Amino acid sequence: MSEKKAFNTLSAAMLGIGTMVGIGIFIVIGLAGSIAGNLVWISFVIGGIIALLSGYSLAKLAIRFPSRGGIIEYLVQEFGENPFSGSLSVMFYFAQLVTLAAVAKSFGEYGARLFGYHSKFMIDAFAVGIILFFTFINLLGATLVAKSENIIVAIKLIALTIFTIAALMTIKPQYLSMKDAPPIINAVFAIGLTFFAYQGYSVITNAIEDMENPSKTVLKAMFIAIGVVTILYVSVSIAVLGNLPLSEVIKAKDYALAEAAKPVFGELGFKIMSVVALISATSAINATIYAATEISYTLAKKGELPKIYEYNVFHSYEGLLISTALIIPMVLFFNLSEITTVAALSVLIIQALVHFGHIKLTPKTGANKGVIIFAFLLMTFVVLATLYYNAKQDIKIIYYLIGGFVIAYIIEIILRKFFNRTVKKQIKGLTGELF
Repeated sequence: MSEKKAFNTLSAAMLGIGTMVGIGIFIVIGLAGSIAGNLVWISFVIGGIIALLSGYSLAKLAIRFPSRGGIIEYLVQEFGENPFSGSLSVMFYFAQLVTLAAVAKSFGEYGARLFGYHSKFMIDAFAVGIILFFTFINLLGATLVAKSENIIVAIKLIALTIFTIAALMTIKPQYLSMKDAPPIINAVFAIGLTFFAYQGYSVITNAIEDMENPSKTVLKAMFIAIGVVTILYVSVSIAVLGNLPLSEVIKAKDYALAEAAKPVFGELGFKIMSVVALISATSAINATIYAATEISYTLAKKGELPKIYEYNVFHSYEGLLISTALIIPMVLFFNLSEITTVAALSVLIIQALVHFGHIKLTPKTGANKGVIIFAFLLMTFVVLATLYYNAKQDIKIIYYLIGGFVIAYIIEIILRKFFNRTVKKQIKGLTGELF
């Protein structure tokens, strides 16, 4: 008798929903709203479409290359074991660090304001404090918070659903009037940020080895999860921009979701949504700070993973400590908008390259080539639009992004030349690389 698999379509979809509906929506809703105004819901719709196309591409790659290396594995399969794919693996590691820094910074914003503090010092203190706390927890190997993940997911989904339903009943039509809407192009400029809130859907592909009938389950679960989350995000964005004037959204962009709860539930609503944001942030940090940084760090440095991966399997905290040491300066010296934008752009560029590489491999993966080409073109367009907007608004973000890729390439060359390290394929036996 074959062993029963842990994930069916529904449970795999719930895994994706729980991962996507994390701190991202709390960070992004105000930042994107400050760009797109009351048209931000359009940005979330387009972001959801891109996520669906990207999810289709990643799911097909996961079925063909079931590896815990994930996106890094797909890059090496597509572009070969060379400095290009290797430097992208280093950059992907950096992108995860930037994402963690953004989550920590958001924790600092919500945490400080919940207790009545508004200074940068206190916001940074909360942010650095939560990073150090979970670094210490992971050094001890504790998994208590991780075991409560299902409860955390339920809390944030229930809170967001209640807020959205109540807020949709109290919206002020004049706040959503097209007469006062910004240019439609602003909704395009905000897509790079709204897509950030969908990050997490790829976790569905990581569970492929534990799925019933994975070739069908992974695709169905991906579409259900992203579809449900898109509906939630569009509803939340309408609720927020329908209850706050744009001037207040811009003023409170780092904590706009909690601020939008005030007109509906009063000061108590602000505190409840702040607590939910803090719970989501701690959940995201705890779930990511060891596993993601250790896997990515080990792939970037050593070029391969152990054959069996489990929590703490490396019996080495080098990746954790170095990751923490890199995250803290990002928290202290980048602002929340810069951190989130750089993280979103990094992931967009890397995923666009994954889809570009996938085009040639469609005969191997069985994916529809037209869909993969459309995913690549749409994501590339969003990258270019986001780069254009940020070049006009804050050129430093472009410098940070370029600097990140340059540093990643230099590190890759050093690792190859002086340590004989090459990022290797975990799944062997495929030819037809692009380079």
